[in-house]
Amino acid sequence: MESLFNQNQDFMTPDNLEMSSDKINEGNDKISELSKKGYQLLKENDTDGAREAFESILAIEENNNYALVGLGDTARKLNDFHTAISCYNKCLSFYPTNNYALFGLADCYKALNQFPKAIEIWQKYLLHDDKNITVITRVADAYRKTHDFKKSKELYLKVLEMEKNNPYALIGLGHLSYDFKEYKDALYYWTRIYELNEDNSDIRVLTAIGNCHRKLKTFEKGTYYFQKALERDANNFYALFGMADCYRGMNQQKKSIEYWNKILEIDPRNKVILTRAGDAYRTTGNYEEAVTYYNKALEIDFDIYAAIGLALICKAQGNYDEAIKRFTTLIQNDSRNSRLYVDLAECYANIGKKDEAIKLLDNYLSNDGKNIQIKNLLEKLKK
Repeated sequence: MESLFNQNQDFMTPDNLEMSSDKINEGNDKISELSKKGYQLLKENDTDGAREAFESILAIEENNNYALVGLGDTARKLNDFHTAISCYNKCLSFYPTNNYALFGLADCYKALNQFPKAIEIWQKYLLHDDKNITVITRVADAYRKTHDFKKSKELYLKVLEMEKNNPYALIGLGHLSYDFKEYKDALYYWTRIYELNEDNSDIRVLTAIGNCHRKLKTFEKGTYYFQKALERDANNFYALFGMADCYRGMNQQKKSIEYWNKILEIDPRNKVILTRAGDAYRTTGNYEEAVTYYNKALEIDFDIYAAIGLALICKAQGNYDEAIKRFTTLIQNDSRNSRLYVDLAECYANIGKKDEAIKLLDNYLSNDGKNIQIKNLLEKLKK
């Protein structure tokens, strides 16, 4: 806080010009002592003690800069961002270039998801300290949150020019690339982070790399990183989900079921996972278990995929009348889902109602004339 202390230039006011130098020095020493005490207590999470110390400074010198910043930092630590903003703004009204107040104020706006305001304040900070990597990465993060890909990437790369392997910039570039579906770039940046500290890599880096492989359909490579994450935390949701989804992608449904069920042991009412498990059981031909899982999902709340799964089971078992009822109802709720039309048309064809199937597909093509799957089935039925 040295530069903050150095900004205490307004301690001499007309009211105390006649004070002795000893008295002034005594006051300065007391303020310095209380400030150090306040920040030490803040480090120890004693926010009440810290607040008391900073308020004691204000009793000696009204509007003291590092007392106001200290009170802001205390409120920010308690997630009382509006109080913190008030303290920082009060400090800045007396000391407009106080970097600590600017930094704290910007972080408050960031915490409140007011990213444009945070960027504005951080830009003011950088006018006085344009080499501060911490602030530059925060601005880049904020631009990422506001979907300004170009500015965000420019700042992350600027940080890497200053510090080749800065982890925050590499992680930020990974997130930025992933958000914009540039999965190969995301994989490159996150792999660099992993290679810097393989043995102690953050579990989030491991699952992030795994997710890139999942998106790139290099599923086997993905399982390597998800497994490493599970070695750290056997119940990590993202790692379990990643393993299950990778095995699903490799068409190893029995292995995927193993991991879907591990998630359900932890979170038995997860509707999405129940449906995924139901799909896996259906794909392996275990319709009884699939129906059980789909119905569990539907008991929680309506789920379109669970409902489709039940209709597909009826179709697979040759119960076409029931399947037709289910697909017809689903189409009424999701009229643009071409897959439903294909399944319904196939059900009609299987019970000898080819004309109904053709009429259904013709009606769909009147709204979506470019659907290749529908066109191919229609051509097949008309032969």
